[in-house]
Amino acid sequence: MAEGDTLISVDYEVFGKVQGVFFRKYTQAEGKKLGLVGWVQNTDQGTVQGQLQGPISKVRHMQEWLETRGSPKSHIDKANFNNEKVILKLDYSDFQIVK
Repeated sequence: MAEGDTLISVDYEVFGKVQGVFFRKYTQAEGKKLGLVGWVQNTDQGTVQGQLQGPISKVRHMQEWLETRGSPKSHIDKANFNNEKVILKLDYSDFQIVK
């Protein structure tokens, strides 16, 4: 496996104006477009959190998207990423919005 193909898992939380602006829908669409799996959900604290899994190169692209782009009406203050680890297989079959 090439370096960029190593599978990783990382948790994320995005802060700013990220609820009520279709952030979860756009996150799911971007994740699917990149071929990633995982989930996204709103929190009671007004943030959006979730988990990404897939090839490291694609996960890095998604991390940048979560930090800088988001949905068109969102305003991202910051994105935190933690619990990053190499995985042998994906834990999910698709990218889901968790209610």
